[in-house]
Amino acid sequence: MRFIFDRNTWQEIFGSISKNKTRTIITVIGVLWGIFIYIALSGAAKGLDNGFDKVFKTVAVNSMFVWAQQTSVPYDGFKTGRQLQLKLDDVQTIQNRIPEVQYIAPRVTLGNFGSEPIYTVRGSKSGSYVLNGDYPIYTKIATKKIYDGGRFINEEDIDQARKVVVIGERIEQELYEKDEDPIGTYIKIGDVYFQVVGVHKLSQGVSFDSDSAMFIPFTTYRKLYNSGDNIGYMCIAAFDDVDVVQVEKDIKALLRNIHRVDPEDERAFGSFNLGEAFAKTMGFADGLTFMSLIVGIATILAGVIGIGNILLISVKERTKELGVRRALGATPAEVRNQIIVESVFLTIIAGIMGIILGAGVLALINSFTKDIDFPYTNPTVPIPYVLGALVIMVVLGTLIGLIPAQRAVSIRPIEALREE
Repeated sequence: MRFIFDRNTWQEIFGSISKNKTRTIITVIGVLWGIFIYIALSGAAKGLDNGFDKVFKTVAVNSMFVWAQQTSVPYDGFKTGRQLQLKLDDVQTIQNRIPEVQYIAPRVTLGNFGSEPIYTVRGSKSGSYVLNGDYPIYTKIATKKIYDGGRFINEEDIDQARKVVVIGERIEQELYEKDEDPIGTYIKIGDVYFQVVGVHKLSQGVSFDSDSAMFIPFTTYRKLYNSGDNIGYMCIAAFDDVDVVQVEKDIKALLRNIHRVDPEDERAFGSFNLGEAFAKTMGFADGLTFMSLIVGIATILAGVIGIGNILLISVKERTKELGVRRALGATPAEVRNQIIVESVFLTIIAGIMGIILGAGVLALINSFTKDIDFPYTNPTVPIPYVLGALVIMVVLGTLIGLIPAQRAVSIRPIEALREE
């Protein structure tokens, strides 16, 4: 260790670097470029990862929608084209028979999927909006941010079939004055008056509902529109540690069995698997991170090899100098250590410069992407990853420095003194 803090050691190192300025700068740029690529690509991948996390944070990641369609093949005495209808009993059957399902929320709706929005009036103002009949468990799958003073549908609303409604913020803006509090007021939905108990804010990210949606108790909807046990579709969330694609297949297979549909009829029930889409999205981000690691390490390695070449040339050019040092009593270990320290020094300097440059680029990217409508947030590289990259560089610098160091040690003093 004393050798590292010896002033003469560093004078010799800087003297060697100054004699090969151009080659040293070019080689350092190679290592710098490697760590820069790693930092920039890893940070970019992390920004994408953060963006997707932000987009999906308002919904259960392993969630899906399932709805009924028409049969595409005849089965059990039924003709092709039979219109299927999901029932409330299907919800309980799925919950009982498929243990991988964590939450399941049946929904009925007006104003979506081709149906006409429902006319809504308050005083002299009116509009047409989407109306949903829901259970409280729906918020376990899709988070609803309710403004202060309000709430979402609760179990008492369901049990008593109350005429209460949660409205979207756009509905509030269109039916109420700017500073008016809608909580506790009444609006007329179709021909029935409902008391407003909450206002939901449109989430930044994936949202199952728009800001022009209204929510009433499922039981209230059923009474008003005589929908009985029929449901429009199901929102389902599986546990985080299960195969959501397999869960979807199991649910549709069970529904085909319940509704007497051919087991091979893939068109009888429609679905959208958000969990599968999320997995593919995160797979892309992970692939980008892995690619940045491979490209960065390869480029760093190429740069470090360049440093080794520079030192080999330096050793050859300094043959006489090294011979004199050996003749004056320098041990092989001292000569070897000097070359290795020079290699590690150049590698660390290049690495630090690359990290600073990469961090600067990520800061610029972050400032330019703050206000864009794209899932991209806070592109950064975790400190342990940066330190890990530096450790790898030091190790590579040490290993590559052993080659010219061994070459320097192998020089015999008498031969070196004869060389002109």
